[in-house]
Amino acid sequence: MKVAVIGATGLVGSKMLEGLAERAFPLTELIVAASSRSVGKCIHFKGHDYPLVSMQEALDAKPQLAIFSAGGSVSLEWAPKFVSTGCYVIDNSSAWRMDEGVPLIVPEVNPNSMHSTHGIIANPNCSTIQMVVALQPLHAHFGLERVVVSTYQSVTGTGQKAVAQLFNERKGIQGEMAYPYPIDLNALPHIDVFMENDYTKEEWKMIVETRKIMGLPELKITATTVRIPTVGGHSESINASFSKPFSIADVKSILANSPGIIVQDNPNNLEYPMPIYSENKDEVFVGRIRRDDSANNTLNMWVVADNLRKGAATNAIQIAEILLAKGWIS
Repeated sequence: MKVAVIGATGLVGSKMLEGLAERAFPLTELIVAASSRSVGKCIHFKGHDYPLVSMQEALDAKPQLAIFSAGGSVSLEWAPKFVSTGCYVIDNSSAWRMDEGVPLIVPEVNPNSMHSTHGIIANPNCSTIQMVVALQPLHAHFGLERVVVSTYQSVTGTGQKAVAQLFNERKGIQGEMAYPYPIDLNALPHIDVFMENDYTKEEWKMIVETRKIMGLPELKITATTVRIPTVGGHSESINASFSKPFSIADVKSILANSPGIIVQDNPNNLEYPMPIYSENKDEVFVGRIRRDDSANNTLNMWVVADNLRKGAATNAIQIAEILLAKGWIS
């Protein structure tokens, strides 16, 4: 099976390659593609060096599967070309997520939404992924009615330029700026571009993607997304209201027994999720679970995950594993 990784030199692309190796994905030939300035350089994968090729060369190789993490414009132009050769495309950009014909998949939440008619499967926004993994099992038991989420997102979500800005600032080095303001010792309530209603596009993504993934088009949900100077992962404060009553003990038990979730919730021992400890892990960590006494059937929880792993690369590979299990690729 030929597998192409598009955008292999980026932060997410490198995690894609790590994940394919760690999960022993049964590829027989690897094609790695990147921008023209990287063509000819090599990527190391499982003891071998693979030359970076152009998009056209990757297309001409006719892979059975192509995992894209190269930005929306690249996906819009090239994903249909790969599909036209019989290839399945898993796209990590926002380009196709809200297309009605494209499934938007989190394997722990909506694997049955996978279908083979379009050829493109969209990987959701990193912040959306970890939130719906935590919300879905509770929705199944208690009926989700409303969500208020505030995020605390790592600079790795922006990319290598943002990581460089953070560490340059810590060293007192004047360098290229990924953000309009300093990020070290700061918090920026601004992720992606501002829209006409004064929400950012990141906030809009979390709202509309959650509704699509969970099959709740009328879900009441609002978001505030904030960039903070961490590199380990994304954190979220989630306030969720349900139609049915619950006990906190049942909530913890349901979450602890749900796939892809680790409950870390022991205030007496100061045990709760933190992004620094989520780095390079594939699970979603949930803690600070407590009732919100100001509203009926409402709770608060703190949800943390590595945005490059479960929030991007691992989720994409899990989608590929579903394609494999269904026999759509082989």
